[in-house]
Amino acid sequence: MAYERPQKELRLSKDEKRRLLKQYFEDYKSQAATDSGVLNQKLPREALNDLLNALGEMLLAESKNLASKEGQVRTFLDKNPLSPAVEKYLSPEFRVFCLALNAIKQWVAAEQSATDRYLLGGDARNLCREVAEHCLVTGETIGPDCELHHPVRDGRPPIPLSKHGHDLIEGQLSSDGDDPIERALSGVRRKGNRSWAQLRRGCLDLIGQPEAGSSTRGTANDRAFASKAAAAANIGYEEILEWLETKGR
Repeated sequence: MAYERPQKELRLSKDEKRRLLKQYFEDYKSQAATDSGVLNQKLPREALNDLLNALGEMLLAESKNLASKEGQVRTFLDKNPLSPAVEKYLSPEFRVFCLALNAIKQWVAAEQSATDRYLLGGDARNLCREVAEHCLVTGETIGPDCELHHPVRDGRPPIPLSKHGHDLIEGQLSSDGDDPIERALSGVRRKGNRSWAQLRRGCLDLIGQPEAGSSTRGTANDRAFASKAAAAANIGYEEILEWLETKGR
């Protein structure tokens, strides 16, 4: 069965879209006044582990199949032979796997862009900028270079924020550099006045490898911290531990 992109049944006029966006932004403005965290909710990656594992298994199986049978993929491999220096290290199955990952990356980018158009149509991003007057976080006037921020990646429209407002929501302060994981983790760490050691202990406990000597109360707090950090960075606990290791923290 061929994949078909989701399409909505009801179509809105431009005026209806504007009214919808105005109400949508007002709803978030009232919520963010008491809890700015509502503007940045991320589903923990482990919640979709079963789906991701199934996709991974299918990808591996199909890569092996495509590498072994005649067709465009096999022809492409033959026309682009490997250097003798690396040929013995890269199997045809792995090469197809890498090619498939790149194709999937492009497909995901296109489909994710289409989700922004699902409700509001092709002019969705411009409509959001036109309707919003002030940043919900800082109160600054929204300019043409504003950031379109998705409070939740579940199909709802993005919300225009000033660059500074977007940085505050994402925990992306300039001192955090260009590492998106560091920006996300540092934001949660600063907000809760926590340490990297507490983050490590919480992650270890959540994957069933508790650090020796941790107190029950401390462990519960560390677990809560690790859970918030994983949600903010949209990665798993083991990935956080790997990141901490590479950063020497």
